[in-house]
Amino acid sequence: MRPARLPVRSGPGRLLVLAAVFVCAACGLVYELELVALASYLTGDSVTQSSVVLSVMVFAMGIGALLAKRLRCRAAVGFGAIEAGLALVGGCSAMALYACFAWFGQSRAVLVGFSLVIGVLIGAEVPLLMTLIQRVRQQDAGGAVADLFAADYVGALVGGLAFPFLLLPVLGQLTGALATGTVNAAAGGALVLWLFRRDLTRRARRRLLAVNALVLVLLAAGVLLVAPFERAARHAVYGSAARVAVQTGVQEVVMTGGPEGAQDARKGSGGPLALYLDGRLEVSADNESGYHQALVGPAVAGGPHGRVVVLGGGDGLAVREVLRHRAVRSVTVVELDPGMSDLARTDPGLSALNHHALDDPRVTVVTADAFDWLRAASARCARRCDGPYDVIVSDLPDPRMTAGTKLYSQEFYGLVARLLAPGGRFAVHAGPPEARPRVFWTVESTLRSAGLATVPYEAPGRHGGESARPVSAGGSGASGPAARYWGFILAGHHARDLAAAPGPRLPAAVRAPLPGGVRPLSGARIGGLPPSTLMHPRYG
Repeated sequence: MRPARLPVRSGPGRLLVLAAVFVCAACGLVYELELVALASYLTGDSVTQSSVVLSVMVFAMGIGALLAKRLRCRAAVGFGAIEAGLALVGGCSAMALYACFAWFGQSRAVLVGFSLVIGVLIGAEVPLLMTLIQRVRQQDAGGAVADLFAADYVGALVGGLAFPFLLLPVLGQLTGALATGTVNAAAGGALVLWLFRRDLTRRARRRLLAVNALVLVLLAAGVLLVAPFERAARHAVYGSAARVAVQTGVQEVVMTGGPEGAQDARKGSGGPLALYLDGRLEVSADNESGYHQALVGPAVAGGPHGRVVVLGGGDGLAVREVLRHRAVRSVTVVELDPGMSDLARTDPGLSALNHHALDDPRVTVVTADAFDWLRAASARCARRCDGPYDVIVSDLPDPRMTAGTKLYSQEFYGLVARLLAPGGRFAVHAGPPEARPRVFWTVESTLRSAGLATVPYEAPGRHGGESARPVSAGGSGASGPAARYWGFILAGHHARDLAAAPGPRLPAAVRAPLPGGVRPLSGARIGGLPPSTLMHPRYG
């Protein structure tokens, strides 16, 4: 292998090649994480999406490595072309996925396609870089591989950390991907067009320079178009102009409808208020009251309710229902996203809908993960119990959402049981029993496995022929077009705590304060369901 004619000595030249390996590895991992994050955001199942992206990309990297063997005789030109293509495809991947979801309703095929193409291009980098580094200074293959992979792995570490801590919070998903593509194109182009320029013919240099310039122009144009693109895509996804669209650091919060001088707290000039979290309908002002009354009413009205905990519920709507009961002395709201509770206080539409519940002096909002808060509260109670809670309400993401499975586990309910006072009640939303019976009854069996008695019940989940949210979502309307009922479970230490009447009837507390249509569920259990644990979080 003939040595390259470099404009610098072999030592600095080798460092420049390793620096390019570092930058390209960081960019490659950002593309990978971007695909996983955006696919999980659009479809909701993070385990499936991560598995699809990672497996397809690793497979494609092997194909890319094999295809790169044909380019080794022209390694510099091949590497420059591959980096330009990778920068363009990777940089535009997030925008393309979002566009397919917004205007065509699905993005899985596009996800697989981008994973395949990006994987092939990343896989082709290593053989070509190995050739280039050996042309700078010949050394044994083992030493060259060690140096190359060391730079590659360190770059991957930096890219993996930069994505959640720098790119997402500062630039956002779309702009972050485009910026990464810009860095990728600049690094690859600079390495080839300067360090290995003598390996290129004049014609090849001009073409490669033109291709890199075009890629940079396209990526820059993408950055300028991100804002109008997001507005148009949100309009396509949400059906109307987004009144509020913020990235809180935990999730994307979008609100449509409501405010501007609305006479009714539920409706404004833009129609009924709708709140979306990460693209999924969380609250619909048309029917959220039925959901929250059915979730909160049985637990609070069924016995003592001086001290109440609401897990989740940063929108303040469950708290609103709790505060309707005058005997309530304190309410602790455990909300992971401080941005959500801030909006519940300050947004005119949402604060009117929740009756300014979070501003009530009896309410304390704690920013914490519900599982971690329960664990800490349980430890404090074991040492010096400052009084268990009469009522705990779980207003958390849907049990089918992978990210929230620990919040429906045996461990989670065991912690809840330790904090319930004698005679206390625990209410949990368990998904639509008609549409997803296995999910619903697994939650019920998990509660029983934690030593709690249960009363499952359901309430009408549609008003005016429209469900409150898509099938994949949870919270105030976890039912899809085929689901007619929301499903709930009331739990306590003993059956007598739930004031259960003989037969399949609901406790009087469930029957009395709720809207019509609330009915018990019995005799429909799916046999043989194991309890859900942190080790086995899937519900079927």
